[in-house]
Amino acid sequence: MKTIGIIGGSTDIATVEYYKIINATVREQLGGLHTGEIIINSMDLARSAHYVRHSLWDEGGAYLATKAQSLERAGADFLLVVSNTWHRASPVFMAGVSIPLLHIADPTAAAIRAQGLSKVILLGTKATMGTPYWAEEFKARGVVVVVPNEAEQTLIDDVIFNELSFWQFRDESRQRYLEIVDRLVREEGAQGVVLGCTEIPLLVRQEDRPGVPMFDTLTLHAKAAALMAVKEDVKVK
Repeated sequence: MKTIGIIGGSTDIATVEYYKIINATVREQLGGLHTGEIIINSMDLARSAHYVRHSLWDEGGAYLATKAQSLERAGADFLLVVSNTWHRASPVFMAGVSIPLLHIADPTAAAIRAQGLSKVILLGTKATMGTPYWAEEFKARGVVVVVPNEAEQTLIDDVIFNELSFWQFRDESRQRYLEIVDRLVREEGAQGVVLGCTEIPLLVRQEDRPGVPMFDTLTLHAKAAALMAVKEDVKVK
């Protein structure tokens, strides 16, 4: 089994979910008492949020580089980051390590294409929605993304940082998110939704809009990490 190195903490809520999903998936694959071999090095969320909200990508990338290098020294075979937003700084924080990064867009785009879809809504932090980085990453993987307007992006971002990061999940905020989804499906012809912040799936769920496929990047990423870790192992009962 390969050892998974996780840069966590953004947020602690999502990091817990990654840990649970990875271990559950490893057990499903290998049976018995098997769980993942995992090393976690967490960011301070306040520091992470400061870098994100002030667009300090080089400084933030250098901070994540210390985490990546520490995980490699500790024996990780590959890395993942518990954050959609921070992937845009991956050229900075991966420059000093020799192990690979499992990019969150890979399993997400694969799941979208597997359903025969090609155009989806991207929800996430303002730093995620407001940059061409994600449109380019998904386009390279055969998927077109559409994003909310600026006012909607501000609303979504405020909910993430002022509610979801504090374990607050309000029905009013869920409804506002769903109204944005409905508009983009109606006006832009979007076929599905990428829940592109690792906290959003804890607020908005598939059952809220059964007819609009939702792609939970957290779950897809965590399961892909588990499968990458065990793919060369023989199933043991």
